[in-house]
Amino acid sequence: MSPSDIAYTPILPEGWPRPRGFSHAVVATGTRSVRIAGQLGREPGQASIPADADAGEQWRIALSNLVTVLKSAGGEPQHLVALRAYVTDIAEFNAAGAAVGAAWGATLGRHFPAMTLVQVSALIDPNAKVEIEGEAVLP
Repeated sequence: MSPSDIAYTPILPEGWPRPRGFSHAVVATGTRSVRIAGQLGREPGQASIPADADAGEQWRIALSNLVTVLKSAGGEPQHLVALRAYVTDIAEFNAAGAAVGAAWGATLGRHFPAMTLVQVSALIDPNAKVEIEGEAVLP
């Protein structure tokens, strides 16, 4: 199948600047699946992540950004079927467990999609400690 055979709509949440080189999410026609690009712990419109932003705060913002993109595609948190999170320091992530749990509860409640957590050496923003991407299936 060539790319021209796939009908899809890129998603841009209202008020967000258009990203360069990727879409925050894409809704594919026919399957109602949404694939959400990695979201950093950076407030929309912010040029970079503040150097003093800790892993827990970045997790909260990244997860919130992911849900905002999902809702812009017509989905809800309970439609998430998979998350992939990339962190630059597993020990720091584990130490931020209470903040991560609070952010999860406030954003996803008791919904727990399949998830992968991977430590990486760096992310696109030099101050980034967290990036989360996701997949959702809409009814």
